[in-house]
Amino acid sequence: MANTASARKRIRQIARRTERNAARKSRVRTFVRQVEEAIAKGDKSAANDALRAAQPEMQRSVIKGIAHKNTVSRKISRLAARIKSIAGL
Repeated sequence: MANTASARKRIRQIARRTERNAARKSRVRTFVRQVEEAIAKGDKSAANDALRAAQPEMQRSVIKGIAHKNTVSRKISRLAARIKSIAGL
């Protein structure tokens, strides 16, 4: 258990930050799931729109330190490739 005032403060800060980061991660996963669902339906235009909405959220997670830059870049690239492979339109 924390014995000093500074240690107790750090515990409070960590708790707030953890809560914030969990919300940000959840938000990113929601946007990615929307892209995945549009791809599964085969709706290329909806998938493109969903990816366009998801990209800033994913990039923001890098800025906020939630995800690594290369990880987000790889995921965006793979989603874009899957959208591109959808036949039609």
